[in-house]
Amino acid sequence: MKKTSLIIALLAITFSYSQAKDSIPVFKKAVQENTEADVLLSYYKQDGVHSAVSGGMGNEHLTDFASNIIVSIPMNDDDVLTIDTGLSAYTSASSSNINPFMSNSSTSGASGHTTTTSSPPWGTPWQASSGASKSDVYYSTNGRYSHSSDDRNFIWNADLSASNEYDYTSFGFGGGLTKLFNKKNTEVSVKTNIYLDKWRPIYPTELHQYATYGNSFLNNGFFTGVTLYDQNGNVSTAYKPKKFTPLEESRRNSYSVSFSFSQIITKRFQMSLFFDLLRQEGLLSTPYHRIYFADMANYYIGQKQYINSYESASNSGVYRLADDIERLPNSRYKLPIGIRLNYYVNDKIKIRSYYRYYTDNWGITAHTANIEVPYKINDHFTVYPMYRYYVQTASMYFAPFEQHYSTETFYTSDYDLSGFQSKQYGLGATYTDLFTEFQLFGMGLKNIDFRYNRYLRSDGLKANIVTFGFKFIL
Repeated sequence: MKKTSLIIALLAITFSYSQAKDSIPVFKKAVQENTEADVLLSYYKQDGVHSAVSGGMGNEHLTDFASNIIVSIPMNDDDVLTIDTGLSAYTSASSSNINPFMSNSSTSGASGHTTTTSSPPWGTPWQASSGASKSDVYYSTNGRYSHSSDDRNFIWNADLSASNEYDYTSFGFGGGLTKLFNKKNTEVSVKTNIYLDKWRPIYPTELHQYATYGNSFLNNGFFTGVTLYDQNGNVSTAYKPKKFTPLEESRRNSYSVSFSFSQIITKRFQMSLFFDLLRQEGLLSTPYHRIYFADMANYYIGQKQYINSYESASNSGVYRLADDIERLPNSRYKLPIGIRLNYYVNDKIKIRSYYRYYTDNWGITAHTANIEVPYKINDHFTVYPMYRYYVQTASMYFAPFEQHYSTETFYTSDYDLSGFQSKQYGLGATYTDLFTEFQLFGMGLKNIDFRYNRYLRSDGLKANIVTFGFKFIL
């Protein structure tokens, strides 16, 4: 609450100050002349073999289609209101296996008699199940109100955001201050954001049953009449995830403060520095990520002939029951520090470069380097090849499939927290209509932006990303 009160008080003071200055009658150009609308569309597709839902191995096929509409409205000469609404719809083989168990049904009959039979449940981490968790829709709304002083050397903004998906809700707010010096050649800004999020925990099917029925779970609910097998393919009733207990925490709060400094060094060269301080607290693990311990016996549901090939994609009929879910500390600190260098070569070519160093208290350190070279073909068309390299060390809490032990306090087999290298390369193109001659629904088209990126990670994850952007002016 102290942080919130400080933000509100600071914004109130700056608002009063700017209003006092704005009472002086001076000629000024509006910060934004017209209402602008951006329409952003993206398609993402990935494949991999380290599903966190299946304990660090299995199919990671995912597709996601996202769209955003961003409307920026000038309220007067000094103030601009921006509304960003987004929708993202995905299908995921990995998350479908929160409940991986399916049954094959068949219908047969003669002389008008129909009989329906159903095989025992089965599943595999190497293909998607038909469960409800295989797809979801994510909704988000963000609002920003910004005010500029008469001389345009001082800007403040206030932000609100909200988002929701099947098992997660987020609410955020924040603000920022920007000051320009030295004939606008120097810029300093500070921003702060707070996100108050809440999980609606979903557990893997077998652990949900254990939480619901306790020690008698094998005789109730989903497990009624279901055959379990041990590692040798023998029928067993010994499965008991005794390490598992339902989560007591469901909130996740995030706090961040960002600082940046930008300087125009010469007519051709610009530099900016930034660093962020971030803290997260609450439930920082994902409730449906399975964990398998090396020191506990293995139990399966499905077709026992596939047990010996469980970790191979040739396993098309058996799924291993979890020992626990991912457990991580309830606090995390993050510190990214970065620099941007932009150089204007000539009327045709610019160079945009970026480097970031990252560290946190979970043992991860990372380096990111990015370069983009826009080439202006003519007044309308610009193309820009790009390349990004990333490398990180593993979190102290990470271990691959079945390499954790039940004596540990924290554990994850999510490869996003592993040590890996990645590279991303692509090409973009921008079409600019200087005079907005093309009209649609009373709006002039200002530009069209297209990007394609190919993402490759050293753990086998591969992805393709295609984005389109359209900017209209009313």
